[in-house]
Amino acid sequence: MRVFVQGIGVWAPKLPDWQTAQAVIRGDAALPEMAAKRPTGALLAANERRRAPDTVVLALEVAAAACADAALDPTLLPSIFASTHGDLSVCDSMSTTLAASPELVSPIKFHNSVHNAAVGYWTIATGAVEASTALSASNETFAEGLLEAAVYALSEHRPVLLVVYDIQVVGGLASVTKSDGLFGVALVIAPEADQRTKCQLDIDWVDLPASVAPEISCSPAEAAVSGNALAPMLPALERIARGDTRPLVLPLARHRGLSLVVEETTP
Repeated sequence: MRVFVQGIGVWAPKLPDWQTAQAVIRGDAALPEMAAKRPTGALLAANERRRAPDTVVLALEVAAAACADAALDPTLLPSIFASTHGDLSVCDSMSTTLAASPELVSPIKFHNSVHNAAVGYWTIATGAVEASTALSASNETFAEGLLEAAVYALSEHRPVLLVVYDIQVVGGLASVTKSDGLFGVALVIAPEADQRTKCQLDIDWVDLPASVAPEISCSPAEAAVSGNALAPMLPALERIARGDTRPLVLPLARHRGLSLVVEETTP
């Protein structure tokens, strides 16, 4: 499969946008010393911004940035939102309340705990009415999201917005799964190149041995996202930033993976 990246959005505490991330990955700039706690949530109305959890403001930040980078109207794009864990901070808070004082469970926390909360806020904030999908696939979440986006773009012959994001895990759930900090990436994936195309992605199936270790990032940007559940997708972002054409294998299932090759392209 061959698809094209038209827009990119990135956010981490020390990587507030794609331009900063690209410069750090390429070695053209040092990792900023100052770190933000979370995105501003500017896309949301004031009341929604106060109630929205980190997953929502993170996902909406990178989604809006990718659409702006591609110069595409968000209302015209189908979307795929993918997260390894969703909002386990909200889930931990709800579980703690249920165990101690179940009558105090907040309806707001409940609707923020569901895995498609971020895409729900996205459709409300932008007025988007195109098809949307929320998915999770453990350590293979980025690969599954990329596969879903590529197949959708090619089968429907239209651009699609892919948003992947994860936040910190806290409370009792931290004893069974791990993730630190905030990290989100959004890509507008298109079936054809145009004047705003950043690169092309050649994607193919590959067989994997019984166990395969994911490639480890070697750029300074790794320090900004180390420990986050989404960090294993950083090598793919590095290839896009550098124009690196070396094949990257993304585990997809126990014995199957995706081969990803990034190539420069012109429309």
